[in-house]
Amino acid sequence: MKDAALREAQLKTLSVPNTAMAVTIDCAPPVKSDVHYTNKKPVGERLALAARALAYGEKIEYSGPIFQTAKFEADKAIVSFTHIGGGLVAKSDKLVGFTLSAGDGKWVRADAAIEGDHVVVHSNAVAKPVAVRYAFEGNPECNLYNKEDMPASPFRSDAFVTFATKDGE
Repeated sequence: MKDAALREAQLKTLSVPNTAMAVTIDCAPPVKSDVHYTNKKPVGERLALAARALAYGEKIEYSGPIFQTAKFEADKAIVSFTHIGGGLVAKSDKLVGFTLSAGDGKWVRADAAIEGDHVVVHSNAVAKPVAVRYAFEGNPECNLYNKEDMPASPFRSDAFVTFATKDGE
């Protein structure tokens, strides 16, 4: 889980004005062997978009979806994002990478669906969720993007300090 904690620390730097981040969660090989993987072209392209928007003032989308809020209603989480661009999309038939917790320290893989500008997350195993996470693990399977083909940043809505995983990361 150290990778998830590092990604979260990087995400928090966006609170500094005029900063950007290139999410590269989709550039890693299926079996991650090194944090500095070889597919550098998307990194440069994404950072160039951020520079064009922030430094040169172009009115373009330069980021993938960034977690904004989670609202919990009964048995589901309704997640809002900034940087949705032209809309949210899943890169395959089924949206993956979301987990829910009832606050007991246990995380359950959850079903997720794009509904307008939000993602609605649900699991029959969590009757009353209080926290939601996306791609918050070492080498996650995740596929949420905006229509500008920029991947969503991993996130967690909770402040639980639970980094233990089955694979010991």
